Amino acid sequence: MKSTSKLGRDGRFWGLLMIAPTILGLMILNIIPFFQTIYMSFSKTKAFGAYQFCGLENYLEMFRNAEFWKANWNSIYFCILTVPVGVFLALIVAVLLNAKIKGKTAFRAIFFLPMVVAPAAVAMVWKWIFNAEYGILNQVLGANIRWLTDPKIVLVTCAIVSIWSSIGYDAVLLLSGIQNISQSLYEAAELDGASKIRQFFSITLPMVSPTLFVVLIMRLMASLRSTI
Repeated sequence: MKSTSKLGRDGRFWGLLMIAPTILGLMILNIIPFFQTIYMSFSKTKAFGAYQFCGLENYLEMFRNAEFWKANWNSIYFCILTVPVGVFLALIVAVLLNAKIKGKTAFRAIFFLPMVVAPAAVAMVWKWIFNAEYGILNQVLGANIRWLTDPKIVLVTCAIVSIWSSIGYDAVLLLSGIQNISQSLYEAAELDGASKIRQFFSITLPMVSPTLFVVLIMRLMASLRSTI
């Protein structure tokens, strides 16, 4: 009994020792800054990094500021533009990439390519496309739309780029969920005379819903982070 209890204590000691760096990093980099941020939100900044507690004054001023509500609406509006459309298109792409088509491996790489391309290069390409004077999009449309400078449509422009850059990653995640669905379900549905559309709504969509929920939450978080 003594040797067993000693082994248990030794195991707990070495276990705590192994996770100590992670716990210290979590405390120093996450937990302590979190509480410091809360304290700073109730304080005013003074000279040389000092803070003076001011209660709810900062929050009252924030809620009275029209720009605060405008920024929140822009975040919500951006999510409305990007999340439903982006997830829907990613699901369609995943279904198509799962079909028996030639060169689907190459198509998967093409759709995933925006995730590995340097953001600076992507920004330069889209800036050229949306340029109001010589951009290719205005040349094709025969219009003079200020895609990047008009406050009424600039969020739509950003939403297009966001959807384009994320659709490949989301499609790969959804594709992994679709490929985990048992083929016997589709074979049984075909024997019952179910069409491809019926199979999608009765088998694919319900079975891939856990992965779809994860993708939806990830895309929502990314969209909110993009507008902060």
